[in-house]
Amino acid sequence: MPEALLELSAVEARRLIGAGELSPVELLDACLARIEAVEPSVNALAATAFERARDEARRAQEAVARREPLGLLHGLPIGVKDLEETAGLLTTYGSPLYRDHVPGADNAFVARLRAAGAIVAAKTNTPEMGAGANTRNAVWGATGNPFDPRLNAGGSSGGSAVALATGMLPLATGSDLGGSLRIPAALCGVVGFRASPGFVPSAHRCLGWAPNWTSGPMGRCVADVRLQLAAVAGHAPGDPLSYDAALDAHAGARIDPATLRIGYTEDFGVCAVDASIRATFRAKLARIAPQVSVCEPIDHAGLDMADAHSLFDVVRAEEFVAGLRETYERDPSSLGANTRANYEMGSALTLADVARAQTRRTALYRRFQRLFERYDVIVSPVSPVTPFAWTTPHCARIDGVELENYYRWVALTYVVTLLTNPSMSLPCGVDHAGMPFGLQMIGPMRGEAGLLDIAQTLETAFARDESLARPVPDLRKLRDSRAQMQAELRAIVTHPPAGRV
Repeated sequence: MPEALLELSAVEARRLIGAGELSPVELLDACLARIEAVEPSVNALAATAFERARDEARRAQEAVARREPLGLLHGLPIGVKDLEETAGLLTTYGSPLYRDHVPGADNAFVARLRAAGAIVAAKTNTPEMGAGANTRNAVWGATGNPFDPRLNAGGSSGGSAVALATGMLPLATGSDLGGSLRIPAALCGVVGFRASPGFVPSAHRCLGWAPNWTSGPMGRCVADVRLQLAAVAGHAPGDPLSYDAALDAHAGARIDPATLRIGYTEDFGVCAVDASIRATFRAKLARIAPQVSVCEPIDHAGLDMADAHSLFDVVRAEEFVAGLRETYERDPSSLGANTRANYEMGSALTLADVARAQTRRTALYRRFQRLFERYDVIVSPVSPVTPFAWTTPHCARIDGVELENYYRWVALTYVVTLLTNPSMSLPCGVDHAGMPFGLQMIGPMRGEAGLLDIAQTLETAFARDESLARPVPDLRKLRDSRAQMQAELRAIVTHPPAGRV
């Protein structure tokens, strides 16, 4: 029975809790048993709060018995990315500088999750300061892919993606600057959603007016992502971009797939993509096309994304300069190589560089929006390569071509960050290597509900086709490898935290 509970969607688990048919304590205990069995093989979690979570689960169960009003996430265990501040729970940002940091309060995002009834059971692993799409750091070690722990789980929300894929937790959070929600979701076979700027409020961004960094939901299915998103959406005084967004938490897809108009691109005309991934993407489209009204390539010439890489360099560097100036000026060596490189790139920019980049970004945004006059959704691959070894810091070459920096390999997602449209990774079978393949779906600005409806429609169709259905990792193999993988994944720890809470 405990194992069966972990097969439930978050939506179904919440329904059963509300009906008094599932105890939050029973659900949490099932999650903890799965964590004990699988976590050593993948190293997805950072600090944990299991005893506190048990107390909260007991109180959640009592609230049901008293027939109190229940929040959207009442009684559901959740993993929170280690970039999000959590009251009384170690929050390290994957950095040795913060290995003993215990915040006194939840940030706005986590506070909304807890107000909706979610039970924070653990923090999830991330690269240092979220810099990079390979989840590894000197505090907690590396996170292994649940389909093969020797491979990259993606990043920077890799711990969350792995915790979901293995059934350790029914919900988890992520955040995204250049693809940090979408890439790990794609590489681990789960759903990651990046909303329009301000849909999910954030009160801790240094650049409050910048539409680049966003927190958001991850889940095993679209309905679970919709549920979490509905719980956190809406205006917050501390976020100047936030607005009174609302989302129906339980809306189902009411779209006939035969009416859908899909525009697709393998590379947006400017991104490096491995030939095998291109072939996989074409094969997926060949299965999808007969089920929809339109499935055709977009016009790259009219879109003209030639400046996309240089524009994102500026956008990314601005964020790191804003967040790390004091730390860098005090001691540059205290930062990891990726984080330091981003800061130094930004500190070399001039005001003219920034103004030029923002002007060109605005023009690119306006060109892209015109595509939605013809299409309901734009799709592309999420990752240009199959997962590589986690011991390789980043993908340095694609199809024999040297990439100019450590994040250029995630261009398929960061070009969409530039556009600021809502986007997501939807599981779509496996690639040529038998690893999860994610379909990047992009909707019109402020079109969260419609994008979720389309994604849920396609998810339902994919479930009927073995070549498109969401893959599931072999937990037996993970359990068998736990001792060896625990040693390997933790071997890079050089600054262990004072202890798990």
